[in-house]
Amino acid sequence: MKISRSSLLGLGAALSLIGVPATAHHSFAMFDQTKLIEMNGTVAKFQWANPHTFVIVKDAKGTVFTLECSSPNLMTHQGWKANTLAAGDKVHLTFYPLRNGKTGGMLKEITLPTGATLRGW
Repeated sequence: MKISRSSLLGLGAALSLIGVPATAHHSFAMFDQTKLIEMNGTVAKFQWANPHTFVIVKDAKGTVFTLECSSPNLMTHQGWKANTLAAGDKVHLTFYPLRNGKTGGMLKEITLPTGATLRGW
């Protein structure tokens, strides 16, 4: 059986993709970037993990907000460290809320207890 050159090229191209990892990423459509919420809160948890870090805060009423941030790699370049936040820290923050109305969003900026301000994205 003879295989055409175009078939071999197609097979080679298909096989070369097998080793390429998927690099898909979610959309930011879940965040309403036309609205910006500003609030004071207390850090409940800081998750320093790939592919995104999360700051989980409680407002004065005890409502929990889960705020998505960038990757640890990108945040390191903006001055963040794995121990930048600790449970109990009082912070001031701004974030883009979730479109579905749930308590969460995408962190834009946070003011730490030290007075330093860092970006979440």
